[in-house]
Amino acid sequence: MVRLTVHLIAKLSNHSKTSRSESLQQYLKKLTHLNFSDKNIEDIDDLSICRNLTVLYLYDNHISQICNLGFASNLTHLYMQNNNISHIENLSSLKKLSKLFLGGNSITVVEGLEELKSLKELHVEGQRLPHGEKLVFDPRSISSISESLCILNISKNNIDEIWDLAPLIKMTHLFAAHNQLQDLQELETVFSQWSQLRLLDLSGNPACHKPKYRDRLITACKILEDLDGRQINEMSRQFLINWKASKKPKKKLGDPQISNPLATDFHTGPQHPHVHTSSLSKPSESGRPGVTFWTD
Repeated sequence: MVRLTVHLIAKLSNHSKTSRSESLQQYLKKLTHLNFSDKNIEDIDDLSICRNLTVLYLYDNHISQICNLGFASNLTHLYMQNNNISHIENLSSLKKLSKLFLGGNSITVVEGLEELKSLKELHVEGQRLPHGEKLVFDPRSISSISESLCILNISKNNIDEIWDLAPLIKMTHLFAAHNQLQDLQELETVFSQWSQLRLLDLSGNPACHKPKYRDRLITACKILEDLDGRQINEMSRQFLINWKASKKPKKKLGDPQISNPLATDFHTGPQHPHVHTSSLSKPSESGRPGVTFWTD
């Protein structure tokens, strides 16, 4: 079993060859970036001396439990995709964590995020789930990260409904491709609450084949720039919004709600600013860094 220890860090960093004037202890205290991806690691030892660590790469290993990271109060990026993790746990000390990558594990419940008030990105795509099961979300965790999370990747997890994600009102990017989402009304209702949503990928879901799928989501998401990999033309969006408004049944003159002309609402509603489409790309596993040891 390969265990990530300070001795292994020292050995692979060639510290003795490159930093003769600096002790190992001093070197480890200054370490900010640590890359031990694809090293057959199964367990994490006590690394508390690396207290200034901000970025930790541990993807493509055999780790079964998230542990011994309580010291990493300065950690902002944690990459643990493609391991053997089944539970999201022991993260409560990572108050500064902003990006968490856990795709390709065996997680069945998104939980244990209650203390991650700074989390902006969460990637839990492609979990190795038991046959017939789907990825589910703990409402406590979703509520806790609702004011910070902007990017969520839940693709390829057999998910068939997203009501539990409605509180994530800061969302700008949602990747939910190749799931089992099919209720278009549900999607409209949830996404209409995410006023900052700019990119949405639902490709490969049954809902994509429903009539007016694209039109309905474009009108529900007022500043959406990209839907399923296709950019949205602002002129087309305005046409759809105007067309939808024209289809609403007009009130009759005898309607008591407008019998008093002074009570009539003459506001035309919020104007939709022109949205400049930008180049938005899907998460990619390419360009992964090699073994690196960064210090300030």
